[in-house]
Amino acid sequence: MDFSKEKEEHNPNEEGSDLFQATVTLNDILIEKLEHAFHKQTSQVFLPELAKIAIEHDPIDLAHAVTRLPLSVRHIVYDNLPDLDAKIIFIINVSSNTRVAILRHVGDSEIKRLVERMPSDEAVAVLEDLPDRRLRRILELLEPKKASRIRELLKHDRYTAGRLMTNEFFAFPMNTTIGKVAAHIRDNPGIELTRSIFVLDDEGELIGFVPERNLIVNSAQVPIRQVMRPVLHKIGPEATRDEVVDLVERYKVAALPVVDGQNHLLGVITYEDVVEVMEDLADETIASIAGTAEKVSENEPVWKRFFSRAPWLLVTLCAGLVSATGISYFHHQPWFVVVPFFVALITGMSGNVGIQCSTVFVRGMATGEISPGTRRETVVRELAIGNLIGVVFGLLCGIVVYLLNHFGIQEVEVHPILAGTVVGAGVLGACFTATILGTFSPLFFAKVRIDPAVASGPIVTAFNDVLSTFMYFFVAKVISAYLV
Repeated sequence: MDFSKEKEEHNPNEEGSDLFQATVTLNDILIEKLEHAFHKQTSQVFLPELAKIAIEHDPIDLAHAVTRLPLSVRHIVYDNLPDLDAKIIFIINVSSNTRVAILRHVGDSEIKRLVERMPSDEAVAVLEDLPDRRLRRILELLEPKKASRIRELLKHDRYTAGRLMTNEFFAFPMNTTIGKVAAHIRDNPGIELTRSIFVLDDEGELIGFVPERNLIVNSAQVPIRQVMRPVLHKIGPEATRDEVVDLVERYKVAALPVVDGQNHLLGVITYEDVVEVMEDLADETIASIAGTAEKVSENEPVWKRFFSRAPWLLVTLCAGLVSATGISYFHHQPWFVVVPFFVALITGMSGNVGIQCSTVFVRGMATGEISPGTRRETVVRELAIGNLIGVVFGLLCGIVVYLLNHFGIQEVEVHPILAGTVVGAGVLGACFTATILGTFSPLFFAKVRIDPAVASGPIVTAFNDVLSTFMYFFVAKVISAYLV
C-alpha cells in the first residue's frame, strides 16, 4: 500500500486551507448579494432580495457581512431574520456600531425577549450599548433573577474580569452526588456552561471542579468530592483583561473561575470569551502601531476614516517641518555641504532600527516574556544589538560612500574620506539614538498607563526622525571641525 499517496489525499493542512478559502468565498458572495440588495446611488433597498438573503444564510455570516451596508439600513437585515434564535445569534456577533444602529429601531419588548434568552454576560455586552435611561427601563422589564445577574456584572469596570465573566454556572457542595448534579443540569437548560462543574466546601469556598466527562463515566451515587480536581488557577473580579488573557493563554484554562477575597465563586470566564478579548486587543494594538483610530472591519465613509488617521499624521507632518527647518537653518555652514545628500539614508536606517527595538520590546511585554525582573537584562541586550547594528552598518556605509566619491560616482564637494567618515559616524549616532528611543519609550508609555504599542506608532517614529536627523547634524559638525 502506498502510504505516502494516502497521506497526500488526506492532508489536514490542505483541508484547512480549503475550508478557509470556502469561508472567504462565502463572505465575498454574501457581501456581493447584500450590496446588490441595496442600491447605493439611490439608497433603494430591495426588500424581497434582502429577506431571501437573511433566511438562506447563517446569522454569524450575516453579522460579519452586514458591515458593508450603511448603518441606516442594517436593521432591515435583522428584521428579516427567520426567528428569535437567529436574531439572538446575529445581535451577539455584530459589531458595536451595528448593534447600536439596530437597537435604535427595536422596541423595549423586543430587546427584553432577546435578553431573556441570552447568557448574562452576552446580555451585558448587548445592553451596555444602550443609553443609561433605556438600560434601566429594560432591566425593570426583565424577570427579577435575570435582572439581578445583569446588574451584578454591570457593577464591574468594562475591561475587567468581573465584566468578562458569566455568573450563570453550576456549583455544588462537595457531598452532592453525581446523580443530583446531572438532574439539576437537566432542569436548567438555559445555563450553557457545563464543561466544568465547580465544587464548594461547607463554607461556600471554591475547592475544586469536576470535568463533564467525570459525570458520565462514574456512578450516580458517587459524591463529586471523590472525582473532583483541584482548581490551580483563579482570578479576582478587578483583574484587567490583559491579566486574564495572560493567565488563560499560558495555562490553557478552559474555564477560569473568578473569586472574591473570601474565595467565594463569583463567575466564570470561558475560553471563547478570552478569544474575543484577544481579537479586540489585537485590533487595538494594530491600530496603535499603524497610527489610526479607525475600525478596519467597519465600512466607514472616507471622511470618517480621514479624521481617524489625521491626528496621528499631523505629528509626522510637524516632525518633518522641524527637520526641514533645521536643514534650512544650517545650510550655509561649511560643514553642512555633505549633510543633505544623506538625510534620507540616516532617517531610514534609524527609523527601522527604532521600530525593530520597540516592536520586540512591546511584543515581549504583551506576552509576559519581559517581566519587571528581566527588563534590565532586556534593555541591556537591545542597546547592545542596536549599537552593534550602528557600528557594522556605519562602517559599511562609510566605506561605500568613500569608494563612490573616490571613483567619481558620487559628486560631493568634500574629500572622500571626510564624506565617508561623516556618513558612517552619522549612521552610528542615528542608530544609537533610535535604539535608546525604541527601547525606553515602551517602558515610559507603560509607566504612564498608555498602551506600549503606541511606542511603535507614528508618534515615536516622528520623534525618532527628528532626533536622528539632529544627531546627524551634530556628528557632521564635530567631525568636520576636526578633519577640515
